[in-house]
Amino acid sequence: MSNHQTDESRLAALGYKQELSRTWSSFSNFAISFSIISILSGCFTTFAQAWNNGGPVAISIGWPIIAGLILIVGLCMSELASAYPTSGGIYWWAAKLGGAKAGFYTGWLNLIGLVSVTASVGYGVTSFLNGLLGLYFPKFDAKFMGGDFIKQQFALFIIIMVLVTLINLYGHHLLAVINNISVWWHVFGTAVIVGIMVFTPTHHQTFKWMFSQHFNNSGFSNHAYWYFILPLGFLLTQYTITGFDASAHLAEETQGAHLASARGIWKSILYSAIGGYIMLMAFLFAANSGVVNIVNSADPKVNPNGMGSVITLINAALNNSALFKLVMIITTLGQLFCVTACLTSCSRMMFAFSRDGAVPGSKRWSKVDSKGVPVSAVIFSAILGVVITLPALWKSSAGIPTAFYAVVSICVISLYLAFMIPIFLRWRAGDLFVAGEWTLGSKYKWMNLIAVAEIVIISIYFILPTSPAGTPGNKAFNWTAVNYAPILTGGALILLWIWWHLSVKKWFKGPIRQI
Repeated sequence: MSNHQTDESRLAALGYKQELSRTWSSFSNFAISFSIISILSGCFTTFAQAWNNGGPVAISIGWPIIAGLILIVGLCMSELASAYPTSGGIYWWAAKLGGAKAGFYTGWLNLIGLVSVTASVGYGVTSFLNGLLGLYFPKFDAKFMGGDFIKQQFALFIIIMVLVTLINLYGHHLLAVINNISVWWHVFGTAVIVGIMVFTPTHHQTFKWMFSQHFNNSGFSNHAYWYFILPLGFLLTQYTITGFDASAHLAEETQGAHLASARGIWKSILYSAIGGYIMLMAFLFAANSGVVNIVNSADPKVNPNGMGSVITLINAALNNSALFKLVMIITTLGQLFCVTACLTSCSRMMFAFSRDGAVPGSKRWSKVDSKGVPVSAVIFSAILGVVITLPALWKSSAGIPTAFYAVVSICVISLYLAFMIPIFLRWRAGDLFVAGEWTLGSKYKWMNLIAVAEIVIISIYFILPTSPAGTPGNKAFNWTAVNYAPILTGGALILLWIWWHLSVKKWFKGPIRQI
């Protein structure tokens, strides 16, 4: 029996026929998770979150600790991916181990997370693209969309979403190539950025400063630094290293998926954690006292990119327009690779979840064209990403991109809660769980529990207000400063609970066997 027939037989054992085109290699499977994690995206777009909420210690100490915990989460998921190599991924695992109800909630959390990660990456890259266009076309800022920065951001966001949608629709074979290129772009691009930040500035910070200095630019009292402010800064790590479930969602398009998907998950986490840490430390190393004063300034004339912005830090540290442009080009293209991969993963999840009838309009979203592309699922995923980002059209009174960080928080909370459910169910199953070829052995007993605890804790922190103006009861309270992650995520869960009890439980039985 050929390898392709073996893969089809393994999928048939799970109840599905081969509909998607199984042309992805093991490297391509790893590449899509590595591209979605994208240290050239997360480390840049959410750098300010860590800088303003904790400062350098949130990066130098916080990154390796949180990254290590995320690796444990990933290893737990790798075992499940090996046992159940299907595009349903996380949803399918939960339904298999906990029944239809567990699968239903897990699938929706996963889908919400994937839509929001696509939106957050797509919107996040706009500030870099906007800045890059301004560098090469000085009149761009004043003329495009009447010079309104908020509208400029959103218009570029729409353009980017249309572009990546077209790539996903008409470049099925191209997608694997793009993700493969993305890996090397991230590897060599990161190396170039690190080299520039280490060798170009004439003055650097001390290692003592990098591992001991803390900032609190959040507006909250310093008394809350260790138990509230600093953990908010960990969003940088938790958001950057996410989306690695893509290796599971592309299982039905990957050769030897029972091993490739498992390895793709944990390897993408490990390599991204190492590369991201090296790059972030290079940023801190280049942040001499003069750079710090600029980056911490709330004066838009001194710091036009916003307090805590990595763009301001790099520009101030380099004082070299050519090298600054090079760094901007590297990160902007890296982020475009990332959002392309995010949409691919999201559409595959929507396809698989719809295949089992769990999404309204399932018959449409579960259809594939002659090339094996779920066209409607791709388009609908992109539209949903734009819709949940609409609050970004209103400027936050807090002076920070509240809407962006809210979408980021929604992404992190939804995805990790979706990861937590099957991990907990696998722990509960104990020795009854039938492992695949890639397994944790007896280590699952403590690794599963650590993974669950980490996810519960970060989920609580990331629904909290990110500024005093977003805190109900505060004198400066303003709705534009509200972290709407708990409103959207919590509201979605309430609606799902109502829908389940009024209707879904009567007809939804979990994964539907086609074979």
